[in-house]
Amino acid sequence: MQAASAPVVIVTQPGVGSGPAPQNSNWQTGMCDCFSDCGVCLCGTFCFTCLACQVAADMNECCLCGATVAMRTLYRTRYGIPGSICDDYMVTLCCPLCSLCQIKRDINRRRANRTF
Repeated sequence: MQAASAPVVIVTQPGVGSGPAPQNSNWQTGMCDCFSDCGVCLCGTFCFTCLACQVAADMNECCLCGATVAMRTLYRTRYGIPGSICDDYMVTLCCPLCSLCQIKRDINRRRANRTF
């Protein structure tokens, strides 16, 4: 009589994409750090749509998605930034300009550090 073998338990699931999982990090600037990059904030203030299209282009996404909750969530998860979809929704709802400017400043800083 053969003894029953222990069931195989899968501890990790395969990830999406071919690269390694993102490292945990934080936002490079705060939500209201407009003076850390005045050009981004001026662009967002006077041409919100242009800045949204720049962010979307930087992320290789459709121009219509630049200022959405989905874009913020995608960016945050891509770079391992803590948060939740609920947080992304509230930030985007309460201050879409600050949210978009924060993403663009983060992109610019990561690009300068060659981590984008």
